[in-house]
Amino acid sequence: MRCILVGIKTKEKKDKELKQSLSELEGLVEAVEGVTLGKLYQKKDIPDPSTFIGKGKIKQLKELVEGTKADTVVFDADLTPVQITNIENMTQAEVLDRTDLILQIFSQRAKTKQAKLQVELATLQHELPRIYGQKGKSLSRIGGGMKTKGAGEKIGEIKVRTIKDRISKIKKELEKIKKQRYQQRKWRNKVQNILKVSLVGYTNAGKSTLLKKLTKRDTFISDQLFATLDTKTSYISFPDIGKKALITDTVGFVKNMPKELMDAFMATLEELEDADLILHVIDISDENWFEKMKAVEDILKKINVSDKPVVVVLNKIDKLVPSPEYIEEADHTVLTGERETLVISTEKGWNIDKLHNILRRYALKKDIVSIGG
Repeated sequence: MRCILVGIKTKEKKDKELKQSLSELEGLVEAVEGVTLGKLYQKKDIPDPSTFIGKGKIKQLKELVEGTKADTVVFDADLTPVQITNIENMTQAEVLDRTDLILQIFSQRAKTKQAKLQVELATLQHELPRIYGQKGKSLSRIGGGMKTKGAGEKIGEIKVRTIKDRISKIKKELEKIKKQRYQQRKWRNKVQNILKVSLVGYTNAGKSTLLKKLTKRDTFISDQLFATLDTKTSYISFPDIGKKALITDTVGFVKNMPKELMDAFMATLEELEDADLILHVIDISDENWFEKMKAVEDILKKINVSDKPVVVVLNKIDKLVPSPEYIEEADHTVLTGERETLVISTEKGWNIDKLHNILRRYALKKDIVSIGG
């Protein structure tokens, strides 16, 4: 996939935000093994209803596509069916919006039955309103014939009904899986010597690497956005105190997550409801780490788990300093508020022992609470 990225500058979006958003979009293109050949910016407070960016910019976009031999144009916004059709006709390139791109990544990365069903559900929910905006043969009527009555039924209406039926079936299957996972969590909650820990963080913050480092168990790791989608659970034993920490990785967060995806993947975040402790993993080497930290915190508030104990884990410090001595004395709570904060490098193993000690302390604390209760 050879791509041109299109960014939109509005009154609400600052230049820095536009740059950050397009940088993330480029990362999403890389995640589907695509390459970005160029970027086009447009200042527009009100999107053009037919082309989103207007006729003048569409002409520039067409020239850019032809000059770079790009085959795909990716918009950092959500487009209507009419806009997609018009832009494709004018540029002779495939047109994707931000949600389309994320759905492609999720479709490629889903491994378990639950993740695959959630991706299919999100895709169908995104596709459904677009059918009404399609034109041409896809919405032509099926003519009346020997085995049909009246003027016939529009093909688009058949598509809508088929998609709605499939959505209903998927939701029922996901509900069954949800009940099974609930029973599993219910069993875990009965075991008093297990500390339940959930890893959260912006996509590509290093959660999967940390899970592997803490538990010494294999998990898929890749330096890409949304490298893993499936909820993974492993554990650490503390033999000296007779305790275990059950650690669950969750799908990576992203700013402005499409509604369809947020709804579909809420099940992967249900583990957070039963967590005794949340480890918020942050890529401290990312220049936009503070904004991404806030984006994750906003989602935690939406799912009503922001009142749980949180340890902020500032990861990838090895990209900023040459040795762990440089981070020993600094008070990093000034960066993240009053929450307990630890700076680590999963790649180098720096301060992983301290994180083990934090988990051990919380495991002991849970035992005290359960005895007192």
